[in-house]
Amino acid sequence: MDSQQQLYLRRKRTKREWRPLEDRSCTDLPWLLLFTVFCVGMGSICSFTIVTGGAARLVFGYDSYGNTCGHRNELIEGVRLSGLDHTDRKFIFFLDPCNVDIVQRKIKSTALCVSLCPTEELKTYQDLKSFAMLNGSELCSYELAGHKYPDLPERFFKCPKLPVPPSKPLPVFNRCTPVDISCYAKFAEAVVTFVSDNSVLHRLIAGVAASKEIIIGLCVLALVLSMILMVIIRYISAVLVWILTAMVVLGSLAGTSVLWWLYIDHRLYGNYTTDQVKEEAELNSENGQALLVYAGAATGFTIILLLLMLFMRKRVALTIALFHVAGKVFIHLPLLTLQPFVTFLALLLFWIYWILVLLFLGTSGNSVQNEETGLTEFRLTGPLQYLTWYHAVGLVWITEFILACQQMTVAGAVVTYYFTRDKNRLPVTPILSSVLRLVRYHLGTVAKGAFIITLVKIPRLFLMYIHNQLKGKENACARCLLKTCICCLWCLEKCLNYLNQNAYAATAINSTGFCTSARDAFVILVENALRVATINAVGDFVLFLGKVLIVTSTAFAGVLLLNYQRDYAEWLLPLIIVCLFSFLVAHCFLSIFEIVVDVLFLCFAIDTKYNDGTPGKEFFMDKALMEFVESSRRFGRAVERGRSRVKEAVSEGAGRKPMAPGMSSA
Repeated sequence: MDSQQQLYLRRKRTKREWRPLEDRSCTDLPWLLLFTVFCVGMGSICSFTIVTGGAARLVFGYDSYGNTCGHRNELIEGVRLSGLDHTDRKFIFFLDPCNVDIVQRKIKSTALCVSLCPTEELKTYQDLKSFAMLNGSELCSYELAGHKYPDLPERFFKCPKLPVPPSKPLPVFNRCTPVDISCYAKFAEAVVTFVSDNSVLHRLIAGVAASKEIIIGLCVLALVLSMILMVIIRYISAVLVWILTAMVVLGSLAGTSVLWWLYIDHRLYGNYTTDQVKEEAELNSENGQALLVYAGAATGFTIILLLLMLFMRKRVALTIALFHVAGKVFIHLPLLTLQPFVTFLALLLFWIYWILVLLFLGTSGNSVQNEETGLTEFRLTGPLQYLTWYHAVGLVWITEFILACQQMTVAGAVVTYYFTRDKNRLPVTPILSSVLRLVRYHLGTVAKGAFIITLVKIPRLFLMYIHNQLKGKENACARCLLKTCICCLWCLEKCLNYLNQNAYAATAINSTGFCTSARDAFVILVENALRVATINAVGDFVLFLGKVLIVTSTAFAGVLLLNYQRDYAEWLLPLIIVCLFSFLVAHCFLSIFEIVVDVLFLCFAIDTKYNDGTPGKEFFMDKALMEFVESSRRFGRAVERGRSRVKEAVSEGAGRKPMAPGMSSA
């Protein structure tokens, strides 16, 4: 008896049972530890840059001899004029600030630490001397005495280029920057290459400056429209879906009709001459055959499309029902609309931190003398140069981790909504409850899923970098191979993203690890492959129409508000800014809506697989989905009755066959 019980328990453990919101436990703890260690490594890189002086060199600046401005410095072996006390010299001054290296995007001039930036133009070396004597700020090299500037022969290459433009220090980074930035015109021309006429650029910028209040108002309008659309899309989804269906059917029928008309027209009027040369006759015949092939292919495509529309109309109805329920989710869980803001804020803070540490790394390491300019720079050498690669991997992994946390949070809230029969008994804040469950139980699962995406994204980015570096140098075969690899990795990344999203939903339901959840979700999706294809195709197009609706509405409002400006050229840049921002906002908000629809479908598929509506196995689904299930059942029963009648008719017909002639005469 004990062995039978053990066998029963073993089978019970191995069989996957979907237990919504029960038996919550920690998942993928080793991956959480690995991700924590990795984040500690990212923090250690920042600490390294601070301890070794890289952060101080970036913030306070350093001269061409390795001295940090505003600090007492230590002597650097082999570097002259190093180890100086610059406690009173807090600003960086460039002898030739307009000597910009466009390729490397940095100033090639000698840099000095000075106590004061020149606020007025200095035209002569006598002016340099007077400035040094009055303000105590010597603008020539350290070994030159300020009162001897006009008489020293070294003044031509160790003093600033005349005239010295007036400058002001930057608020944080203490660099003396020319007030008139016209000396950076060459750099600006290299950056803004699409503008050939400076007056056009000035007019565009003036249009933005004059319309900044309107631009801000239109951006807020796009934000409001996106939030409203997520709530009302359940009322217009049916209209959008059937408009899409009608457009596809009418378009395919029109295309097929045009091809057949061209073929018939070619047959009737293409051979009206009798004295054609043989080559023209053969060409005419080939054109006719090509039109016949195109028309036949279009006819086959149209027939297949019409059959698909006929057999998949129920699945299209499921998409409409899911959109309807998704709109209800946003009504019951209004904090879902804040998810794009929270995710964007988290990404923004992390990206700012990442860029700052990257800049710190650029001024960390050992002092190296530039062979071209002879100036002292700081570079990471030896094993330290791999810190930049580690930092780059951290950018991808942590970014994907933040996005995965958003998906898990939304999935947890939607799962709570779906599997709560009485919606009045929902938690006060399902979103916060989902966040707490994520932090307490499932951070390891999110870290593992984000790492899998990172493993695919980094090779793709590396191949894209190689493709850009070799542009114009590689042969056609290598270019085709690179593009093929990039495209395949992109497709794989999209598929993994979709599977990961469903794996997070399965984890939110069953509290299982990433691999188990991904396998279970994959099985459910394969069992409902046609439904998945329909929801993705129709749903994505409906959401795309929603984005187009928001962009066009915002652009139309922008045209009305900008109408008072008679110079229509000034409309261009403000409208481009508004349209780009409105599309970005619409994409962020409707992406949340798409996640909600996908999670609802997974819950619906699980609900219909393990429940049938009988006592003890009641459905969890919403009324709209219940109506869809009942309609599908009625349709299935009608099909079964039709099949049984056909079988009965066939059997009756077989029983009424006439007897053989020999038997009748007998």
